[in-house]
Amino acid sequence: MKNYRYIGKSTPRKDALDIVTGRTKFINDITIPNMLYGKVLRSPHPHALIKSIDTAEAVRLPGVKTVLTYQDVPGWKAGFPHHVRILDSKVRYVGEGVALVAAETVDIAEEALRLIRVEYEPLPAVYDVEESIQPNAPQLYDQFPGNVFPRDNTVFGPHTLNEVVMGDIEKGFVEADFIVEGTYAYENIPNPLPPESPGVIALWEGTGKLTVWLASQGPQIFKAAFQRRMGSINLESYGSPVGASYGSKYASWQYALPAVALSKATGKPVKLVYDKTEHLAAFTLRLGSRIHGKVGMKKDGTVTALSGDWLVDSGAYSECTQAMVAVGCGEAQLMLRCPNWSLKPKMVCTNRTASGQVRGFGGQELKCALIPILTLGMEKAGIDPVEFFKKNYVKPGDGFYWREGVWWVCEGMDYSKAIDQGAETFGWREKWKGWLKPTSVTGTKRRGIGVGVHGNADAGEDVSEVYVRLEPNGSAVIHCGIAEHGTGQRSSICKMVAEVLQLPLDRVFVTPTDSLVNPIEIGPVGSRGTYAIGGAAIAAAEDAKRKLLKLMAPKFNVSPDELETMDGIVYVKDKTDIRIPWIKGMQYYGSIMGHGHFESDFSKPNFMMIFTEVEVDTETGKVDLVKVVGATDVGQIIDPLSLTNQLNGCLGSAGIDSALFEETIIDQRIGRIMNANMIDYKWRTFAELPEMEHVILESSFPTHRFQAIGVGEITPSPGPSAVLMAVSNAIGVRIHDYPITPDKVLSALGKIAGRREGENNK
Repeated sequence: MKNYRYIGKSTPRKDALDIVTGRTKFINDITIPNMLYGKVLRSPHPHALIKSIDTAEAVRLPGVKTVLTYQDVPGWKAGFPHHVRILDSKVRYVGEGVALVAAETVDIAEEALRLIRVEYEPLPAVYDVEESIQPNAPQLYDQFPGNVFPRDNTVFGPHTLNEVVMGDIEKGFVEADFIVEGTYAYENIPNPLPPESPGVIALWEGTGKLTVWLASQGPQIFKAAFQRRMGSINLESYGSPVGASYGSKYASWQYALPAVALSKATGKPVKLVYDKTEHLAAFTLRLGSRIHGKVGMKKDGTVTALSGDWLVDSGAYSECTQAMVAVGCGEAQLMLRCPNWSLKPKMVCTNRTASGQVRGFGGQELKCALIPILTLGMEKAGIDPVEFFKKNYVKPGDGFYWREGVWWVCEGMDYSKAIDQGAETFGWREKWKGWLKPTSVTGTKRRGIGVGVHGNADAGEDVSEVYVRLEPNGSAVIHCGIAEHGTGQRSSICKMVAEVLQLPLDRVFVTPTDSLVNPIEIGPVGSRGTYAIGGAAIAAAEDAKRKLLKLMAPKFNVSPDELETMDGIVYVKDKTDIRIPWIKGMQYYGSIMGHGHFESDFSKPNFMMIFTEVEVDTETGKVDLVKVVGATDVGQIIDPLSLTNQLNGCLGSAGIDSALFEETIIDQRIGRIMNANMIDYKWRTFAELPEMEHVILESSFPTHRFQAIGVGEITPSPGPSAVLMAVSNAIGVRIHDYPITPDKVLSALGKIAGRREGENNK
């Protein structure tokens, strides 16, 4: 590997000092003169018609500036297809907005909510995805008969992937040595629960201008999505630093549109920030996923056919379900080279909190249910799962359909070496005893091991554009709309530019996330920060450097390619006696602007394998995660500490622990989430961390100058299925859904009955 000045070395984050000293302004720290505070009255019913709303008393409360109902809000719609209004005359989940209030203080706004009188006509509700598609099920939308959202959409273009159908499925089953079938589900709808709740400030000015300040990892996406829907308004978006997102705070319209409507009604800026109960109970959760699958396999682990009905529980509306299904269908092909497919999703609405994007974006939901079905075949063939995944994961030269429905040929890496080193570090060969067999038994304690895989081609998704401005004083400013969502990505972009320009890191800056001064940027999603955004930033820095050396060449009487620059000084290569600072060459020229552009490239998927070891107490049913080893290849580490933190993040926030205790529990008798607080929503503490190791290879990816690929999006996704496998092996009995709570373990062992009706989480 090359010996870089900054790349691959641990350096302080650019924003670290501001964060730890409290100077960083998160959305709740920002105030604007004459700002009002917004609050939302939420439905106590999972399904009901609003018969009447009396807001008179709330409007008369001193300090209240406006109260809006479904009769007053603009007709803007969101979701795929556009079907979700800001407020509607029908509510479809407990916590859906019924009225909006803007007042001078939060306390006044909350008091106004208590003064609003609503008469409801309750309707029957449905929570199970299969019950929802029955002919006699309650219907949530007139335009979606049978409670099924349309699959035909153009979210990723005219041929957006909405199923995996190829080859001859019947021929594939005939060619198989054996066929297995099963049903598995990953539908405990965990909340990733970033520490900061969703929040926004909106200012609608009478001059036809709208400005929003968003706690979002993609603040410009809101502008791109709603600029035209709002008429001739000039919309500008500003991104505040985000107190984590894990994918959930991206599109942001769920909290942005109500604030915009209130600001439009009052003519004043309105801040709307969820409290933690709203965050847990009313904000979007992960998709539910259930698969009835059938797999044809040969004795050597070659899969000849895969068919399945993928039931996707989108909840009360579809924020981006079709997009997540498209990515999930692509990711399944990365995991499994199979010539004959018939995987058909059905996107269903139910009366639970709506689904939105969470890291893993469709692929985690799909594979956490699909991989266990594949293990039925592995067990029948007596195949080691590590060898199965190594055999079947996409290799360079293999092809796959990606989310936009285009066939791509893999030009990335062969991850076999990473898999082998991960297995060695974990001690897989020594610990693996076979299917449904524990690694060890000590009294009531049994240990088991499991493994999972995940990959994603979105590391090169979408267009990025960056400008790098060189200043005469020997500094560089990066014009990029990248948001800081907690991972240090803005700091890593500075490292890449500093490396190209050979500037001290303290002389490289990145502009605030402001759509007025930055080119359009969809944000750090899908692990695209390193390759896509980083690629554009590197190209911009290289362009700026070329222009600088071309400008300075006449002063040395040499060609530009004979020059080099370091620390704001230009010199002839291998001749450092004549050195000219930038300022002397640029003082009458002004600044130099370099431009970088990245085009989508889905040919270089990333990969993650996670090995897990668990200990199960067969007396109490308690499952402890003992050890985790993650194995990947990143091409080139950009920042070691940032990467380590990403890999450590595989546990919580809707990752591995969604297999153990992270879950959203709905009482189906009343439709209410019962653990919408920080006491009852279970999270792992530092005292309960397992032993963790990371195997990180650097094999020079064919990406950009630094040959790196991102992996943040995929780090948690292999974990849940690995834990499910490990627990099943430990107790010798298969468990078919998540999380693996003590009652499910004891039920599987025949020691207690299963959960009673009304207690299941869906």
